[in-house]
Amino acid sequence: MIHSTAIIDSSATIADDVEISPYVVIGPDVTIGSGTWVGPHTVIQGPTRIGRDNKIFQFSSIGEMPQDKKYIEGDKTELIIGDRNVIREFCTFNRGTTQDIGKTVLGDDNWIMAYVHLAHDCIIGNHTIFANGTTLAGHVIIDDYVILGGFSLIHQFCHIGKYAFTGMGTAVGKDIPPYVMAMGAPGIPRGINREGLKRHQYSKQSISRIKEAYRILYRSDLAFKDAVAKLKQEYTEFDEIQELISFCDASQRGIIR
Repeated sequence: MIHSTAIIDSSATIADDVEISPYVVIGPDVTIGSGTWVGPHTVIQGPTRIGRDNKIFQFSSIGEMPQDKKYIEGDKTELIIGDRNVIREFCTFNRGTTQDIGKTVLGDDNWIMAYVHLAHDCIIGNHTIFANGTTLAGHVIIDDYVILGGFSLIHQFCHIGKYAFTGMGTAVGKDIPPYVMAMGAPGIPRGINREGLKRHQYSKQSISRIKEAYRILYRSDLAFKDAVAKLKQEYTEFDEIQELISFCDASQRGIIR
């Protein structure tokens, strides 16, 4: 199942049923799990760990050294990819840096469309969708079930909460709280991701509470800290609002307003 034109370093560890297409190049210290398919002309450099049942389409560059001037060639950093991800054509995923956590991580069951860039030290959760041309700068955190519209741009050190959504061409310069939709350049809040919540079986009562929490944060004319304080006072017994409060409390860059 390995094409004769593929070039594979002898130190790579590849499960027996992995399919390697023509003209693939796999460097040293690469591990690829069972059931994964690697498309033509893909280049995978290590240290990189790829899990089970992934599909990596043609012309992708996976695990290359980071585009960071502080990186010193030979630094032991890595890229970790989980299971059942779809990675479409011309994607570029870089390894981490020693100045941060030393690894770039893509979780499980993510749908990554063509020309997506994951820079060094990004942490991506599970069940996300990144549309064509989405670009993440370094040190970005993306939580589970986030959808990033085509050509979304995410600034360094931004954090995007679960079930958040960005429209096409959104430029994100601050954190986006869970459940919030953002659009524009710079990205501004445009309501909650109601459809996404409904598709994932959030109850009408939960969606209603999230909508009210959004109103307090963005439509009540309260200062940010006062809005969060009001949420703590009125909604802390609800898990979905506690998620929102915890995110706001932990934000380093500040949230979009």
